[in-house]
Amino acid sequence: MSHKDLPDGEHQTPAGVSDATVEALGMLSEALETVERARGHLYTFHQLTGEADLALGDAVDKLREAGHEDVARRISEDLVGRNVIAGRWTFQIVEDYDDGYWQAFREHERSAREELAGGVRHLAEARMKQDRRTHGRPGHEAGPADAGTTTKESTR
Repeated sequence: MSHKDLPDGEHQTPAGVSDATVEALGMLSEALETVERARGHLYTFHQLTGEADLALGDAVDKLREAGHEDVARRISEDLVGRNVIAGRWTFQIVEDYDDGYWQAFREHERSAREELAGGVRHLAEARMKQDRRTHGRPGHEAGPADAGTTTKESTR
């Protein structure tokens, strides 16, 4: 990969930062992005499980209304409001993940970036953009300041 940087001022590789360091920090950043996606799925799990529990409560009510009190009682007592893992509802799982693994991961990624590259984010991606864009072509500008005014017509 080329060692050229974007000329936008925000993604210049600080002096003394090697290509190998930029590559390693890029991999660390990519790993963090995967953790961010996993966190999003965890929130989806949290919301879907909560929606299911509310729908289950409605189903229990309908079973009662239909005259199936024994079935409704068994489901209500055993399943409505039940912990999804020992001692925890999903909000507690989300909180533990956020306060533990996710927070530690973010802190290590930030700390490594600050220590090794002056805190500059996405150096590897900036280099990739510089290598892959067609210089001088509309829609391939180095940064927003170079793009000028963009209209719907020019982006089609």
